[in-house]
Amino acid sequence: MREGYEGTGPGAITPDGCAVELYARLPVRDEPDIIAAAVPAGAQILELGCGVGRMTHPLLERGFTMTAVDESPQMLERVRGARTICGPVEDLDLGETFDVVMLASFLVHAGDVEVRRGLLRACARHVGEGGCVLIQREGADYHTDLPRERVDPSGFTVRMVSAEPVGDGVNSVRAEYEFPDAVWTQTFLARPLTKKQFEEALGEAGLAVDKYLTEDGTWVRAVRVD
Repeated sequence: MREGYEGTGPGAITPDGCAVELYARLPVRDEPDIIAAAVPAGAQILELGCGVGRMTHPLLERGFTMTAVDESPQMLERVRGARTICGPVEDLDLGETFDVVMLASFLVHAGDVEVRRGLLRACARHVGEGGCVLIQREGADYHTDLPRERVDPSGFTVRMVSAEPVGDGVNSVRAEYEFPDAVWTQTFLARPLTKKQFEEALGEAGLAVDKYLTEDGTWVRAVRVD
């Protein structure tokens, strides 16, 4: 387990505190539709941090060719129909490029600045000429509108319990997921980024915002500029 990260509940827990069984249960929301509307039909997509394939599978169904990367072999065991690669995303160097590189799950908010730089450089390294990078950001009130909870229509409750400062602009965030038959928790480190800080981080990696895809700015299309 990485320092500052923790997970509890049934089943395997990944080094960043994610419970494999939990993520296998979480429903897909509107993310695949946002992605499909932002990229060419049939594009080759490199998905960084794919988990159990919550977005991989619906994108495959929409006709995209998927290469799914995750550091957890237990997560990748759940992925079907895609090429899978196991290893740390920030160190990835496949020697090939893709139409689209996707960095979802708020990974751009990694608490460790060097990890974030590695993630964004991996995005820039693997996006082909004329291609794009899709990045999912935290919402504006992610760290401040706390505690909060949401009851999913499928019958479980997700609670964002707290975000406590631990130094250097990083918060320790605690989330709880309560299902009728099981409860999971995850504690992880996240670095809030203003729009300016986010765009500066992109610039360090040779990327720039092409378009904010959602009104709340949580999904972004970026392109290479170097």
